[in-house]
Amino acid sequence: MCEGGPVNQDWEDRVAAAWASFEDYPQERAHEFRALIDALVAELPADSPLGPFERACAWDSTGHSDKAVPLYREALARGLTGYKGRRARIQLSSSLRNIGQPEEGVKLLTPELDAPSDELDDAVRAALALCLSSLGRDREGLSLVLGALAPHLPRYQRSMASYARALVDPEA
Repeated sequence: MCEGGPVNQDWEDRVAAAWASFEDYPQERAHEFRALIDALVAELPADSPLGPFERACAWDSTGHSDKAVPLYREALARGLTGYKGRRARIQLSSSLRNIGQPEEGVKLLTPELDAPSDELDDAVRAALALCLSSLGRDREGLSLVLGALAPHLPRYQRSMASYARALVDPEA
């Protein structure tokens, strides 16, 4: 059982293999990659949230944010949760920004700042920072990025974290 619905490990492995081969599909063959994903999705139950999620990822990764947005929304509406649900929210926010709707991306990602921590935390902050920047809120975006970067620095973690807070709260 996957957080998106019942699938077996063989299916998950074949999806992972398809994505591992993504670089083998230059832009002029992007339709072939999307067809590969569509074939895998066709094996899922009709109401699985994984189908629209994987299709959204394929459209998004081949430069079609406009086609990805409704598919991400469908996946989330069908109940995509957990790690893949968080990925869907990050990717949907990025796609919304790409199609000129960064305010929706901010609304979608802001609650993720308080979600349980995982390896996607920095991706949340990076995508949210881009959405904020698109809205002219560069200081807030820079604060998020510096805050995400600080723990990874070999030195200056404390000062960079303080600078990040000071960008949005001069009293910090």
